[in-house]
Amino acid sequence: MNKVQLTEAVQKSLGSTKADAERAVTAVIDAIKLGVKKTKTVQLIGFGTFKVSNRKARTGVNPKTGQKIKIKASKTVRFVPGKAFKGAI
Repeated sequence: MNKVQLTEAVQKSLGSTKADAERAVTAVIDAIKLGVKKTKTVQLIGFGTFKVSNRKARTGVNPKTGQKIKIKASKTVRFVPGKAFKGAI
């Protein structure tokens, strides 16, 4: 499912216009991004948790040349599904 399909599903569920559904989906996504940026964790009970995770610096290999390269430490966002979400699958 992509964003367009999600918007259509929200539209059907709410019985609203496509524009309203798109604004709702965009607002939720933006709120999650802002929450993760500010507090490093967004927990949605029954769905899951978005949290910032640190990746350590490591050595990688360029697949084209076989040359070893250094990969810098970085941050990424991880999603951990909640118990109810896991049970629904």
